[in-house]
Amino acid sequence: MPDAAPRLHALVEQLLGAPFPMRIRAWDGSQAGPPDAPTLVVRNRRAVRRLLFKPGELGMARAWVAGDLDVEGDLYPALDLLSGRIWDRGEDARTLAEALRDPSFRAAVRGLVRLAGPPLPPAPPREEVRRTTHLHTRRTDRRAVSHHYDVGNDFYEIVLGPSMVYSCAYWESADGTLEDAQRDKLELVCRKLALTPGRRLLDVGCGWGSMAIHAAREHGVSVVGITLSREQAAYARKRVADAGLADRVEIRVQDYRDVADGPYHAISSIGMAEHVGAERYLEYAGVLHALLEPGGRLLNHQIARRPQRDETAYEVDEFIDAYVFPDGELAPLGTTVTQLERAGFEVRDVESIREHYALTLRRWVARLEADWRRAVRSAGAGRARVWRLYMAASALAFERNRIGVNQVLAVRTTDSGTAGLPLRTRTWN
Repeated sequence: MPDAAPRLHALVEQLLGAPFPMRIRAWDGSQAGPPDAPTLVVRNRRAVRRLLFKPGELGMARAWVAGDLDVEGDLYPALDLLSGRIWDRGEDARTLAEALRDPSFRAAVRGLVRLAGPPLPPAPPREEVRRTTHLHTRRTDRRAVSHHYDVGNDFYEIVLGPSMVYSCAYWESADGTLEDAQRDKLELVCRKLALTPGRRLLDVGCGWGSMAIHAAREHGVSVVGITLSREQAAYARKRVADAGLADRVEIRVQDYRDVADGPYHAISSIGMAEHVGAERYLEYAGVLHALLEPGGRLLNHQIARRPQRDETAYEVDEFIDAYVFPDGELAPLGTTVTQLERAGFEVRDVESIREHYALTLRRWVARLEADWRRAVRSAGAGRARVWRLYMAASALAFERNRIGVNQVLAVRTTDSGTAGLPLRTRTWN
């Protein structure tokens, strides 16, 4: 009689020392767990071996990307249970060494080993990036950006839609369209930067050219957009040409550290600074400060994590680091503001738009799920599964206030201290 699911469910509860609030369907067709709960589909014994050889988030991610694990039905409730109530146990969590001193825990591990079959560690999925240090050299940054963005422009068209903007949109209401919300975000950035005809804008991490095109078309500025992704650059150049803006927009494959044609009147950095790294952030801020004219403005749009009591103990998210943003690092908002100020900027405005990113990510997930077969043909099943998991989990992280996103407006003040802003700063709202 098939019994893998009841055995697995009981062993997981024994490991956790708590009820497992999900239903399990195993490879032999058996099922166990609360009948109305989200269903975790364990397609083969290899999924169990992955969790044994790499317990925790990375093992789960490997099984998910390889297709050994799946969720039946709505992904969000399942992820909420897994991330918020099971693995994230805060100060109550035991270390592995502490757990192994518990006879019940050791017995559960032995039971899983028997259930998993031959103890051979499965190879990680090919989508996983393997490296040991966060160097943030020009070469490693280029490779990391290529891993994330050179997935195929057609894949990103499926996820992002016609706007081709891969950062948090700015919603008037939850019922609005993604295209309108992304247009409103670009316009908000332009207004914060006070762009007017004849001014010169540097767009750092220009992506597929949406900000550059919007700023040139709607505000009459000249734009230099830089990216490390050759696929993005080629796509952006075609969009610029098709929009008839080639005389006002230049797209370069260039590292921000190599830009040498300042000064610029304004700089936008939208969703790029997460790639810079803690060791390089002051350098990044200093480079941008030097590229601005006195009185020039920087709009730094960046995801932030919550600060910890012990910042020296902070660890990079294993799944994100291995599959999504290699070498990506999130910093608390206060750290970002401090580094900008250390570089010489005067920070004049900070706007949190955390809820907006949750709405944006849910729309991206919906687009991916609606055109799943084409996405798999375009990028492969493993890559599509990475993006679905990453975006859905990120939406929950923003909704639960585990991470945030902020627009920081900073100014390179003049020698006389003039910032060039109106007395009532938020005239852009």
